[in-house]
Amino acid sequence: MNRRIYFDYNATTPLAPEVAAAMLPYLDESYGNPSSLHWAGLPARDAVETARAQVASLLSCDPTEVVFTAGGTEANNQAIKGVYFARSAAGLPCHIVTTQIEHPSVLEPCRFIEKLGAEITQLPVDRFGRVNPADVADAIRPQTALISIMHANNEVGTIQPIGEIARIARENNVLLHTDAAQSVGKIVTDVDALGVDLLALAGHKLYGPKGVGALYVRDGLHLDPLMHGAGHEAGRRAGTENVLAIVGLGAACELAEERAADEQVRILRDELWRRLQRQFGDAVVLNGHPEDRLPNTLNVSFVGHSGHEILARLPELAASTGSACHAGNTQISPVLAAMGISERVGFGAVRFSLGRSSTRGNIDLVIEMLTNCLRNASASTA
Repeated sequence: MNRRIYFDYNATTPLAPEVAAAMLPYLDESYGNPSSLHWAGLPARDAVETARAQVASLLSCDPTEVVFTAGGTEANNQAIKGVYFARSAAGLPCHIVTTQIEHPSVLEPCRFIEKLGAEITQLPVDRFGRVNPADVADAIRPQTALISIMHANNEVGTIQPIGEIARIARENNVLLHTDAAQSVGKIVTDVDALGVDLLALAGHKLYGPKGVGALYVRDGLHLDPLMHGAGHEAGRRAGTENVLAIVGLGAACELAEERAADEQVRILRDELWRRLQRQFGDAVVLNGHPEDRLPNTLNVSFVGHSGHEILARLPELAASTGSACHAGNTQISPVLAAMGISERVGFGAVRFSLGRSSTRGNIDLVIEMLTNCLRNASASTA
């Protein structure tokens, strides 16, 4: 019996079979450069534009508003640095409003441009990991150029009130960027409904390949490019397009749109939480918003235990103690710390993120694993 359980879909997802099938022809016979105007290049160009339309369909935007990147990190960097350098070139000051719980691919670019003269305001969040829109409004200054707030948090799954924040941004003539790497493919990410000007996504978070992503850029918005070279992507991102990965991203977006109404993952996530409560009672607590949360994400703390030690004792269980980008950090997660969670509770955090292949049998086995693990841990300290 295979006892390996993968509950770390927020870190990365397996490549969907349909996506692999779509990519296969571009490993050999369809090898042309999409910028070449001959028999080998034109099919590659068509493939890129088909993928652009598939991404745009999922986001409910125009294909011309989709810029392909090498991943979600590059997309976030392009959005933030692009706004800053465009302002700087025009001789204008730049103030950016963000939160304390953003992914490093947002916080680190903000720190970088801060060294160059930008002003950055990091807003606090409540105990559920949500930012207060009133705090966003209060943080806006005459020189505020951008609000950058993630759509859903990668660690606890809390969904931010982006619609309310978008209204505030529009009223103040401020651009709004959202890191939607975790939400695209899990919940609705209609850019007009959200009211965003910039939105970043990553292929490997929605059953596509690694090393590819996209940035939605609202029509008419000018960003300074992050990558300089030839005029690829309508001059917005230099470098020959990675046709193989782009085709995979397009196929993954099309598949996500087809499966938009799939509630099975949410049902399993909620069952796992009920089983954990039944088994461990008050010794397990939920981190994140109880309702406004990604349908696949369950971050819980086993109070009085170490999440790192729990997972170390369960090598067959693939889960996380926080963001995959800093999973080896033995300190309390900065996200949990920003939520005001104590170290005693925060040290016991484990993030379970389920996916399309998760089953009730997986949940049975995880409960069994955790019960034995915590029983043995308690016995060893008695």
